[in-house]
Order: sequence, then C-alpha cells, then structure tokens
Amino acid sequence: MSPELIGILGLAFMFILMAIGMPIGFVMALAGFAGASAILGFTPAATYMAQIPYSSVASYDFSVIPLFVLMGNFAFFSGMTEDGYRVARNWLGKLPGGLAMATIAGCTAFAAICGSSLASAMTMAKVAHPEMTRYKYDARLSLGSIAAGGTLGILIPPSVPMMVYGIYAEQSIGKLFMAGFIPGFLFAFMFCVTIFLWVKRSPSIAPSPEFKITWKERVTSLKYFWAILILVLIVMGGIWGGIITANEAGGIGALGAFIIALARRKLSSKNAKTAMMDSVKVTAMIFTIIIGAMIFTVFMAQSRLPLTLSSFVGGLGLGKTGVIIIILFVYLLLGCVMDTLAMTLLTLPIFLPMLRTLGVDLIWFGIALVVMTELAMVTPPVGMNVFVLAGTVRDVPMQVIFRGVTPFIFTLVLGMALLVAFPQIAVWLPQTMMK
Repeated sequence: MSPELIGILGLAFMFILMAIGMPIGFVMALAGFAGASAILGFTPAATYMAQIPYSSVASYDFSVIPLFVLMGNFAFFSGMTEDGYRVARNWLGKLPGGLAMATIAGCTAFAAICGSSLASAMTMAKVAHPEMTRYKYDARLSLGSIAAGGTLGILIPPSVPMMVYGIYAEQSIGKLFMAGFIPGFLFAFMFCVTIFLWVKRSPSIAPSPEFKITWKERVTSLKYFWAILILVLIVMGGIWGGIITANEAGGIGALGAFIIALARRKLSSKNAKTAMMDSVKVTAMIFTIIIGAMIFTVFMAQSRLPLTLSSFVGGLGLGKTGVIIIILFVYLLLGCVMDTLAMTLLTLPIFLPMLRTLGVDLIWFGIALVVMTELAMVTPPVGMNVFVLAGTVRDVPMQVIFRGVTPFIFTLVLGMALLVAFPQIAVWLPQTMMK
C-alpha cells in the first residue's frame, strides 16, 4: 500500500473518530500514530510518540499562550467589558440600531484585551442583551450582533488562534498581532454599517431608545475607557515599537490586568483562583490539541500526501489567487462542522507546504485563516458562538440567533474578499514595525 493511500485512509479514520465524539487532540494523535506505524513500523512510530509530547510544547515560545489567556481572564473580572460597552452606548446609542452598534464597539474593546471569541460573546450577552431587550430590540438583531461581534475576539489581538498559528507556521506572533489590527477594526466598522442598513430597512427591529444624554456626559464617560486604552497601548505599542517581545507583552498584559482588577476592587480571592484555574484548563486543552497535531504532522510528512496535493493543485494552472480561494473555500466548509483550533491544526500540515511552494505571505494567510475561523464561529450547524449564546440566553431559540447572524455572515464574506483583493490591509502595519 502506497504512503499516499495510507495518508488518505488516515484522514478518513480521523474523521470517523471525530464523528463519534472523540476529543480532537486525541483523534489526531491516534490517527497520526496509527498511520505512522503503517508506514514506518511500530517501533519508529512509538519513538516519535515518546518524543513529540514534550518536544512539541517544551519551548519558551509557547509561554505566550497561557500569559495572554490569563490576561483575558483577569480583564474579564476587572469589569472592563462593562466599561467599554457603557462608553459605546453613550456615544452610539441614539443612532439607528445604536445599541447593537455599541455592542460591536464593546466587543471590539474587549477583543483588544481578550483572545477568545467565546468569552467575548458570553460576556457581551450578559452585558448588552438585557439592555437591548429593555428597549425592545428584536432578538435577531441583538443576539446576531453579539454573536458577530464576539468573533472579533480572535481577529483583534491578542488572539489565541494567531498564537497557535504563529508557533506552528514559524511566523512572528508580534507581526501577526499587528496584521490583525486594521482588518479587525475594518470588520467592526462593516458590522456597524450592516446594522445601520438593516435598521433603515426594517426600523421596527430597533426602536429608538428613549434616553437622553448630553455631550458633557458623553465626554465624562470616557474616563471608564482609560484602563483598556492604557493596557492596549502598553502591550501592543510595546510589540510594535520593538521594545518587548510577544511573550514579554503577555506577561506585562497579565500583570497589568491583574493590577487594574485589584485597583477596582473587583478581584476577590475566589475570582483570582477562578481566573487562574480557567487559564490552566484552556492552556491544557490547547496544548493537547497542539501535541496531537504535531504527531499527525509527522504522519502527513511520511505519507507525502501534502506534497502530492501540492503538485496536483500546482498542475491545475489556477495561479496563486485561485489556489488561495480553493483553500479558503475548504475552510468555509470545514468551519460548518469543526471547532476552530481543530480546523486550523488539522489542515496546516496539508496546506502549509503548498502555500510555501506558491510563495504566499504566511503573515497574510494567518489573518485570512483567522477570518475564516470567524465565519466558522457563526456558521450553522456548529457555530460555537451561537451555541454559547443559546446556552446563556435560554429564552430565545437557536434558529432565531442563526437568522440574526446571517447578515453578518455575508459581511464577513465581503470582508474576506477585500482581504484577498487588497492584501496590504493586513500586511502594511507589520511592515512598519520597529526592529
């Protein structure tokens, strides 16, 4: 049996294990070990299994993941989410669909200090949904905007998928963070335009809120924004200026969020313990998936399947852009049925050799990949953000949330098209970074 055929059978075996509900990290490890055993023999494959779990994650580079996860957890307990939404509500609330726009703005602010889409969506559901319900916003608009806004958590840095991709693809995490800034704020703006057009077409879904606020109150409310702004400027400004590395920024960010939470008297001993334990659990989950992906990568390399696919696609004469569009379409399909990290680490062993052969900018591709994972977070039937919202807001059927998020899916597709047509949207800011 040829190595390529074993590679195809290994992929089929892996999808079967995933279909029966086995955790993705263990799925990739088991499929990788079985495939490597079939090609190399049991003893060489067992040797790889013994070495990879330690060598995969026992690296200084991986410390960036728990540090930024901890920063996001401390920021969650500090109350900065509520502050960001309050400021956005005061400035945008009187516009058509203003409270939904404020939700997007609040998600944007929280995304700048938290690398998790699910955390952003769950937090804003507790903060923004009651406010929009109070003013009789249609559930489709309120929950659709929360689900869409939550996806910004993995595009605006810090971002856990960016960190994982950067380590796996051997790309600068600092440059990936910078590359996500402009696309992230562009998508936030496009979401707000989507809300504006939706409300203009159907005014009944977002009645004008009957609250009055003066310009003095608007300006005064900006004092609640200082903590987010200072933390972002120190962490991301330090990376951009070449003053600190991404790992150092994670440590400074976690310490800064901890100090802010203490200063606001929001961090009890119970909250501090919860923040640290959640960080340990999330990091352990991520590392398990990474280890499984590394084992699976060895199998893919031995099967020569990625190189065979690369040669096949190259022979189609589609050109670089055509190949990229096909790859992104594959991510769109996978995103309908797979988890974000699983989708990323499953496909990178196959796609990275192909992308390197074509000379694709891997910093740009990292941002394109994250945008496609954004789509995965809101696309049925999986749509993890939608599932989180359905569990948080139990009185609204899931199909209503999916209907509400549909306009934002089209917005994400349009934004992705802009990113493909104008790659400088993503790569310009990293090019300005100081050494």
